[in-house]
Amino acid sequence: MIKAYGLTKRYGDRTVVQDLDFTVHPGTVTGFLGPNGAGKSTTMRMLLGLDTPTRGRSTIGGRPYATHGAPLTQVGALLEARSVHPGRSARNHLLALAHTHGIPRSRVEEVIALAGLTGAADRRVKGFSLGMGQRLGIAAALLGDPATVILDEPVNGLDPEGVLWIRTLLRSLAAEGRTVLVSSHLMTEMALTADHLIIIGRGRLLADTTVDELVRQAGGASVKVITPQPDDLRTHLTHPDVEITTVAAADAPLHELRVRGAEAAHIGTVAAAHGITLHELTPQTVSLEKAFMDLTQEAADHRSQPPATRNPTPLTGAAA
Repeated sequence: MIKAYGLTKRYGDRTVVQDLDFTVHPGTVTGFLGPNGAGKSTTMRMLLGLDTPTRGRSTIGGRPYATHGAPLTQVGALLEARSVHPGRSARNHLLALAHTHGIPRSRVEEVIALAGLTGAADRRVKGFSLGMGQRLGIAAALLGDPATVILDEPVNGLDPEGVLWIRTLLRSLAAEGRTVLVSSHLMTEMALTADHLIIIGRGRLLADTTVDELVRQAGGASVKVITPQPDDLRTHLTHPDVEITTVAAADAPLHELRVRGAEAAHIGTVAAAHGITLHELTPQTVSLEKAFMDLTQEAADHRSQPPATRNPTPLTGAAA
């Protein structure tokens, strides 16, 4: 378990992280999200004792990180995949780490295979692609078979097969009862991987919630219904918790409705029981990306503006 108690970090008069309180529970994948400059990397560095908090504290497994006698066997972390001597091979890098913690060579071979680096284990790291460097960093994080895993942007540079590997790996680690904290800018990947989310903006906690709850609060689930009998459907779905809005109708024979507060299966059952024809019955959800953007729009340091529309300049000499 990871716990943060009022974590605060200032550099001069600039506050990067302010009063963060959160808990990362074992057995779940927790996504750590925020816009660029939100303070995610600084927070992770404070959790791992690489930066000293201006105020507050944190514990991993009930203790500050610095007090763990053999940290690789308690906490596995990837913050910067390129922090490896470029002249070493992947195998020698991992063997050197293992030697400092009394980890057997057999474990080195296990994580090499786990990370898909068997064919490149004896190559010098300076020749590795970004994706291979990420795989090596993850192998190093898992070397001590730790109960807690902290990964900063682990899918950075990975191809689709590598992204799927990371997704499967993270979920399997959580299923084993480990504590997994992972930051990412890929909202679609977080939607597929994370159970819980901690979202910060400008160093402050914005949300500590589940993926489903965040999406629900952002507009939640609804059901798209197309029917020639909208009034009948409204009558039989009437309930204080059910909201029905007309999306498209006009003089068309079919009406498109958006229903909130009722599952698609329930709507279909009601329609069938009363002889109401349905041409479409499709569950709709707000994406995690949309929910994230809505939540963090006021906390982003940089906002892109759409390009101005310009009339193209005619080519000189073009025929009239």
